[in-house]
Amino acid sequence: MLSFISAKEAAEKWNISQRRVAILCSENRIDGAMMVGNMWIIPSTAEKPVDKRTIRYEKQNVVQLKPFVKWVGGKSQLVNELEKMLPTDGERVLTKYVEPMVGGGALLFNVLSKFDFDKVYISDINAELINAYKAIKNDVDALISKLTEMQLLFLPMDENGRKYFYYTARDKFNNLELNENNSIEKAALFIFLNKTCFNGLYRVNRKGQFNVPMGAYKNPCICDEDNLRNVSNALQNVEIVCGDYSLSKCVIDEESFVYLDPPYRPISETSGFTSYNTDVFDDNEQIRLAHFINEINETGAKIVLSNSDPQNINEEDTFFEDLYKSYKINKVEANRMINSKSDGRGKIKELLICN
Repeated sequence: MLSFISAKEAAEKWNISQRRVAILCSENRIDGAMMVGNMWIIPSTAEKPVDKRTIRYEKQNVVQLKPFVKWVGGKSQLVNELEKMLPTDGERVLTKYVEPMVGGGALLFNVLSKFDFDKVYISDINAELINAYKAIKNDVDALISKLTEMQLLFLPMDENGRKYFYYTARDKFNNLELNENNSIEKAALFIFLNKTCFNGLYRVNRKGQFNVPMGAYKNPCICDEDNLRNVSNALQNVEIVCGDYSLSKCVIDEESFVYLDPPYRPISETSGFTSYNTDVFDDNEQIRLAHFINEINETGAKIVLSNSDPQNINEEDTFFEDLYKSYKINKVEANRMINSKSDGRGKIKELLICN
């Protein structure tokens, strides 16, 4: 016997508004839907129609992009979960993608691969990282030339030769003050060090100097030319800003999808890596970020925030539940990757917080 559900139930099932369900029914887009009294009922087996007004997001010719650096806390393993949070309700067409703490850009490059937004804005407080983004956007040929030269020199060397090359490059990177004249060279050194250092870490000391030792890779891909060219093409219409996430407030409105990926709150004494720059992202910074999210929430923007789940270690730790009590908190499974001991890795829960 055929069973029916209400428009409200269909809206919850399909993650769209009740008003949108009613419109789809009135347009005869849902098979078997009928009006009873003053309300629509829908067969419980009905599938959500493809909303023509969401097709505008989808690119016809998809070019697969990937981050050009390895980045601690990168979201490659969570991209599928994050993508589900991109609005598909045709009633609400978003025109902007804003990522004010872009890091390695796993979600950014997924979005640039698959979707068309009228405006894309990214920023990060790490000046060296943002310089690399700009170098790829503005002069990818010169950057590829320098990276290819480094790759050809580095790969044939024995271990001692590689160590000398790596630490010489690290010293040069730390002593070279970033400016317009050396931006390409600095970006090439940044990417080289990222591809050859231990675990792809970016860590600085109190003087702001990069201090990660060399890794033990046999054949690191220092210059991924095809991906760099594809990324360069994708970044041409992207606004790239170096600075605090709060600067993005001026571009965020009700047509924006905003994703924030701060340094994660440590879930153990040994996992407290937040030194992407000389400033530590502690609990006070997490609270400041929450205040910022409350501010941009008032604009009507769609907001998603990722962070660690402290209840992996302490079930009584309600830091984020208290901080974001008026938001939806989703727990998703991820792999803990940063640990020198294999028994310190494994499945953990992470938080995706949204409005």
